[in-house]
Parts: sequence; C-alpha cells; structure tokens
Amino acid sequence: MAVQALATGTAPASLCSSQAQALPSAAARGEFSSTSSLRVPRKLQHSHQRRRWRIVAAASDEGIVDEDEKGKGIFNFVTDNASSRGAIQLPNTPAQDGNLGQMITAIENKGRDYGAYKRAGDYSWWVRTLGEPQAPKGTVLLLHGAPAQSYSYRDVMKQLAALGYRVYAPDWLGYGFSEKPQPGYEFKYTEEAYHRELDNLLVRLEIEAPFFLLTQGFIVGSYGLTWALNNPSRVSKLAVLNTPLTPSAPLPSLFQQLRVPFLGEFTCQNAVLPERFVEGGSPYVLELDDADVYRLPYLDSSDPGFSLLESTRKAPVKDLTARIARGFASSSWQVPTIVAWGESDKYLPKSEAEEFAKSNPDVIKTAMLSGAGHLPQEDWPEKMRCGVPSLRGSLFAILCILLWFGAEFEEFVKDVSNLVPSKLAGVSPAEPVLAVCDSSDVVAPIVSSKVEGQV
Repeated sequence: MAVQALATGTAPASLCSSQAQALPSAAARGEFSSTSSLRVPRKLQHSHQRRRWRIVAAASDEGIVDEDEKGKGIFNFVTDNASSRGAIQLPNTPAQDGNLGQMITAIENKGRDYGAYKRAGDYSWWVRTLGEPQAPKGTVLLLHGAPAQSYSYRDVMKQLAALGYRVYAPDWLGYGFSEKPQPGYEFKYTEEAYHRELDNLLVRLEIEAPFFLLTQGFIVGSYGLTWALNNPSRVSKLAVLNTPLTPSAPLPSLFQQLRVPFLGEFTCQNAVLPERFVEGGSPYVLELDDADVYRLPYLDSSDPGFSLLESTRKAPVKDLTARIARGFASSSWQVPTIVAWGESDKYLPKSEAEEFAKSNPDVIKTAMLSGAGHLPQEDWPEKMRCGVPSLRGSLFAILCILLWFGAEFEEFVKDVSNLVPSKLAGVSPAEPVLAVCDSSDVVAPIVSSKVEGQV
C-alpha cells in the first residue's frame, strides 16, 4: 500500500485528510525518513528546523528505503563523529532497526558463562565458577573494578581451572548481573558495606582460607585490596592487576564526572559507558559480542548506573589509596604479592606499580605486561598471531601472577628454556620471565598445548 501511495500520489485510507495532502508532496521531495523500508506510515512528525513534514514509518522487509537514511540507526548520534567512529562497537542498525526491546531480547542471554545467582546475606550475587570443588591447587577469587564486571575474567578462569584451581569471579553488588540494591535505603555502597557483604559471600561459597586473591580496577577493585589488608591471614598469595596504588594515582574523567552533582546523574545513564571505559584504557577495542555484555545491564535498567554513581560518590578516593600505600608498605604485610601491570594502560601509569613495589621489595614483585591495557585480563582473545593467542595479555599475566614463585612457574620456565635457552639464561622463579613477552611465536604453542588442550 505504501509503495502504491508513493508512486501514484494517493494516500492510504488510514491517513487523515491533512496527512493525505502532505503525503504526495513529501514523497515528491524525497523527505521520507526511516531506518528500514516503508509500510503503512505510523505517525506524522513536524521538523521545526527544516520546516517540512516527514513520515516516520514502521519497519518492514519490503518497500522503499530513503538512500540518505541507509546505515543510520538510533545510535547514529553516538557513532557518527570522528572521535567515536572507530572506538565503539555498534552495528549500523543496532536493535534490529532501532527497537530497544528487540535489542535486549537479542543479547539478554549473552555473557552468562559459568555463572549462577548465589544468595548471600540479604542480597543475590552473580558468581562465575569453574574448576573442581576439591581442586588440588586451591581456590582463586577474582575481583573486578568499576565499571566492569566479572565477565572480564571469562578467559582467565578457563586457564586457571585447567591448571587445577577452583575459580570464583563474582559481580560486585550493583555491578554486572548481581543485585543492585536501592541506594540509601537497602545498601550503603560504602567500603564497609562492601567488605561486610563480601564476607557473607565467602561464607555462602564455603571458601576456606587461605586462598589466592586477584583484584583489579577502580573503586570496588580497591576495596578488594583493603579487604586483604584487613584479613591477611585469609589470603595465601595476592595478585594485583592495574589498580590505583598510591595517593598520586590519577582519577579518570568518568569518575570525576560522576562525582559532580547533576552531571553525574546524566553520565551514569549512558548505556555504552562501561564498554567505552574498557576500550578507553586499552589499545584495543572489544568484539561486538563482548561489548553487548558490558552494555546489557545498562540497557535493561537504570539501576546499574545509579549503583555506579553511588559507589563512586561514597568512595574516599584519596584516603583509600593512602591507606593502600601505607598498609602494603608496612612490615606487617608479609603475604607474597605480585603486581602484573599492563604497560599500555591509559588511565594509570606504570610508575604506580614501580613505586608500590619499592615500598616493600622483599614481599612485592612486579611484572610489566607489554601490550596489555587497563584490563590485562580482557586484552587477550582479540589479539591473535597466526591463529595462536599472543602472550601479550592475560595468558602471560596468569603465568606471572599464579605462583610465579612456585612449581607452576618453574615448570613453565623449564619448558620454555628447552626451546629458547638464550632468552631465559639465569632466570629464577623469583624473576618473572618478561623477555618471553617478545617470544610469543615460540612460547604460545607450548601454552596452547598445555592449557587450551585441557579446556
């Protein structure tokens, strides 16, 4: 019907008389706008700027498409600019021609790898779990930072489970798929509140101390470190990925905006905020499927944004980093610790890791990860060399992080030394093999056969 109306200048009977009069002239001027083809016009919209009528039509698989509108979607205002065009992973017509409900339906089951809801105390946590319950190597707890989620550890978890560990990666309350209590009424979003609920979760998961702890990122990631300072006897070994460690650590613009009244309320409701933050701290962009997972909670509800807003505003940023620096520099901190740092982090300089390690050199060691960004655990699967994962990311981070002072690392050094002895002459387990980063073509097949073959 719509095609006939355009060709002959006659209007469908369903249009009112004023619409019918406007339709032929609008068709003649080519002023139809749609992200897809046309069927029966749904509503008539007046553009004050151009002072003309245009038809906004329902999507269909047949009809006429305005050439000027091809490739444009509801997110065109986000992607159609020089700074964002190459940095954000959105299709030209997301959500099947712009229907948000269809978009959520299409991606709502993504990112649920290894996860299930666990009720702990008064709240439900989304917890990813891999590995045997009685894993011979012990238990590893992976904690993410703001505004990310435990999904960032999906590939790391597979490697750790294959190496013989029981691995847990929860979404902090207010993040990812975990419950998002109403700020100010149900949950305070303070450091103390997060510590208390983390204790409840550990009881629910029956995680027996001591265990391996790995933490990364801002705000809630820092809370993982202060929890460790409060519970050193419960941590066997600690690994720290890119996290603010000193009072001089810069605060990314995202968190500065969130702390500004009114501006924060608008900023926190940007559905592409998490994926942009992940990509902004890295040399790489996310695959579309991965970006969907980071975006999904923010599309589904306003709660994740307000949870992020509340936790950011309640965080005593300067005091937090000062206590972290002071606590780990203390002679009372004797838990073996390694800081594995993505050198290409665009939020935090590598001097953070270097100064932090100098404060307690007998206990804290560093490993610089060439090519990895703010989330080293995320900067791996998208980078392939001849079809083999590169060691410039999470896989090498795991080998440095996990028992770099233990048998697992010794075995790795031994295997690699057989092939590239010149690279590893004189290397000991107390000295992470950073030179191997530049030998991924040789080392990756070893790791691939030892780890990927077991998954």
